[in-house]
Amino acid sequence: MRNSLLKDIGLAILRIAPSLLLMTHGIPKFQNLIAGNFEFGDPIGIGAAPSLFLAVIGEVVCPVLIIIGYKTRWTAVPPAITMLVATFIVHASDPIGTKEKALLFLTFFIVIMLLGPGRYSVDRK
Repeated sequence: MRNSLLKDIGLAILRIAPSLLLMTHGIPKFQNLIAGNFEFGDPIGIGAAPSLFLAVIGEVVCPVLIIIGYKTRWTAVPPAITMLVATFIVHASDPIGTKEKALLFLTFFIVIMLLGPGRYSVDRK
């Protein structure tokens, strides 16, 4: 019983902490998007505005859903893809210290995809 409780608390922390931290990077992008400022990189060749839109989904919308634990395994996919692009395309030639945050976020969201949300989530209600 105690191990199960600790596991579910750990899964909640694993969902909530990285999602909140990722949102600190995504909220300025969201503010630019709603202000109509579409200046943004185009790392995968689809245009600046679509790239910004996808980044906002991966760094704001999905983390909110992960925090509450809604469709958690699926909503962890866009942040993971966003961090894959950040790590291996945007920062491909940068030293490891520069891409370290993106790699850590990528790791967190892959683990969330694998383990799921735990008991303290909308998915479990």
